[in-house]
Amino acid sequence: MISAEPGCSLSAAQALRNLDRLPPFSPILNRLLATLAEEDVSFGRVADLIEKDTVLAGNVLRLVNSALYGLSGTVNSVRHAVAILGVNKLRNAALGMSISRLWTQVRTPPGWSTARFNLHSTATAVLADLLSQRVPVPYPEGGFVAGLLHDIGKLLAAVSEPEEPWDAETSGTGHAELSGAVLARWNLPEPIQQAALFHHAPAEAAGGEIHLATLVHAADGLANALGHSLAPRPPVEEDLAAHLEPLGIREQFAELIEQFESEFAALREHF
Repeated sequence: MISAEPGCSLSAAQALRNLDRLPPFSPILNRLLATLAEEDVSFGRVADLIEKDTVLAGNVLRLVNSALYGLSGTVNSVRHAVAILGVNKLRNAALGMSISRLWTQVRTPPGWSTARFNLHSTATAVLADLLSQRVPVPYPEGGFVAGLLHDIGKLLAAVSEPEEPWDAETSGTGHAELSGAVLARWNLPEPIQQAALFHHAPAEAAGGEIHLATLVHAADGLANALGHSLAPRPPVEEDLAAHLEPLGIREQFAELIEQFESEFAALREHF
């Protein structure tokens, strides 16, 4: 497991003491996150958890009945939705919508945009999940959550100093280390911790082997290149498919982007 204290810089250690400035997860959200550590999760259990939160259940049903899935009939129950789309896809959607809404409650410094943070995190999550379906890695089911929370260290650093203006160019130092430490504190599965910790240095995660960190690194870079970055940036002429080169799936770029645009557009409407 990653240690939250030894190896953290002083600023990271100080930021970790401010974890209570982030809104607490609801019992239902905690239970959904806990299912990530279970090897075999029944769709009935996931459906039961989502149904206990009426707002979340309503959003999930709206998502499933959106044009994204093109279903011929109306889905009226969460159990039906899980049966159609599968446990992982519905759990990911529920976690993405719940966690993104949670961050809108925190006090952040001038210059910080929670909306842009949520868009970047969700874009990275969707891309990491799609990549995990194309590239064999250990624990592929963790791709979405690893992408969703890879920059949690940046958010924690921002809320730790709400009076100080936030600058994207100077505020990123050490955020990956802090993200890994936060996810360790939250007891998320170790591959997800490692993916956050090493998302800027994926070769360090598994001795050069392709790892969740490799996918999050590619997803993070691609999300930024597509314009879903935390800090506004001017368009840059670049070969976007090059982000997939290290994964050996460059030829799948067009299909990946088409699927990403559909899933991302559907999700972003719900937070």
